[in-house]
Amino acid sequence: MDELEVILVALLLGIAVLSAAARAINVPYPIVLVIGGAALSFFPGLSEVDLDPDLVLLLFLPPLLYTGAFFANLRELRTAIRPISLLAIGLVLVTMVAVAVVAHELVDGMSWPAAFALGAIVGPTDPVAATAIARRLGVPRRMVSVLEGEALVNDATALVAYRIAITAATSAVAFSFLDATWDFLWKATGGIAVGLAVGWIVAFVRRRLDDPLIENTIGLLTAYAAYVPAELMHVSAVLAAVTSGCYVGWMAPQISSPATRLMGFGMWELLQFLLNAFLFILIGLQLPSVLEALQGSSPGTLIVWAAAVSAAVVISRLVWQWLLVYPIRWLAALGLLKTRGRTRWQERTVVGWAGMRGAVSLAAALALPADFPSRDEILFLTFAVIFVTLVLQGLTLAPLINWLGVVDDGSEEEREELTARLYATQAALTRLEELGGEDWTRDDTIERMTAQYGYRRRRLKARAGKIEDDGFEDRSTQYQTVVREVLEAQRREIIRLRNHGTISNDVMHRLERELDLEDERLEI
Repeated sequence: MDELEVILVALLLGIAVLSAAARAINVPYPIVLVIGGAALSFFPGLSEVDLDPDLVLLLFLPPLLYTGAFFANLRELRTAIRPISLLAIGLVLVTMVAVAVVAHELVDGMSWPAAFALGAIVGPTDPVAATAIARRLGVPRRMVSVLEGEALVNDATALVAYRIAITAATSAVAFSFLDATWDFLWKATGGIAVGLAVGWIVAFVRRRLDDPLIENTIGLLTAYAAYVPAELMHVSAVLAAVTSGCYVGWMAPQISSPATRLMGFGMWELLQFLLNAFLFILIGLQLPSVLEALQGSSPGTLIVWAAAVSAAVVISRLVWQWLLVYPIRWLAALGLLKTRGRTRWQERTVVGWAGMRGAVSLAAALALPADFPSRDEILFLTFAVIFVTLVLQGLTLAPLINWLGVVDDGSEEEREELTARLYATQAALTRLEELGGEDWTRDDTIERMTAQYGYRRRRLKARAGKIEDDGFEDRSTQYQTVVREVLEAQRREIIRLRNHGTISNDVMHRLERELDLEDERLEI
């Protein structure tokens, strides 16, 4: 094997081991991967791994954005559009200004355009660690939706501001706030338009296909089909990928076959994990090159810079969350703004503390031109902010959530799920009753399926408390246990037949898949 293959295998092994360790110690895997990557960076060979910013922005970012948008809860996003917009647009700009002021005052020779570029680079959040903790601890769903929605949009805000700052720093033309605002609006609007157009075309094509492999391949390519043209048109590629993901995700139940969805869910889950894992471990591996760039600076000075800029990032978010509520309440009292009730200070604090930075920030810093003013300082400070927010905030977020008691018992989501299952089961029974009068249907088939769905409806009503349990839940649990024992017996027999050469591996996998689907169906 050549050096590249060895490094790739080492990274995959590191991801597997570190992710398993993260699960064992109950810590979000991004934190462990960054720390582990920093430790691995001092091993020979791995210290020379370079993170190509173009590779990150083009190869990694589109599918991550698209996947997040595809599975986003659009109803929750619409409900939380105001807090998401305030965080994804307002807070990013406030953070950019705060970081720019601190960096310009502290870092020797850093110009205002370079300082604003740093502010834009560390503006966007990475939701992976925060949402992993929030979901595990049962944080209210609306808070998770706000964090996810913020992360979908703030990349676009930050990257547009970042490009404007680079232009201001490298161009001889005087900076114009009006031109910058118009450029921002044009890029955002253009990105959304490209995303909608690509999403519509993809939905149109997929509606006419019936091949899971081809459909899921198109699904993977959709992210790039939106991102790359938007880049070429100089509009927001981030918003293009997000918009196409939202559109195709909303249309997916109508344009995809069951086989396509079953294959796609597993594929996207694995792809999302691997892309995130590679990015976080690669962030840690950049530590030697980041330190090497600033060998002439004293460690004490670097620590002061890192602490000050990181504090500006963290404090800006907390102050934004704590103080913004007052003008909103004032506008609501004047009747100029409608609110959906007051957000508790505990929830605002948790959202304020869940501002970890990630790979997009590091990729943006690495993508700065080689002759960009204060490039080495910006790269170091970006790495410092990522490391501090991921480790400090990531490790303390769970204790903070528990201490503030910001948890949800999940009853609302469970109630929605039960309601949907009951309505769907009733629709099935109604359709079976209609089919019973058709000439082509057999009575025994209708009776058997009616009994099956009737049993399911009774079990769901017992869970929802709409009928008296009368021991029904215990019998249901016993039924599931018996069925699983029967399924396991079938699996063992199929494996035995494969081992003795009676059936091929392909036949075994096909039958095993049927048994697995039947096993999963027991949870319904």
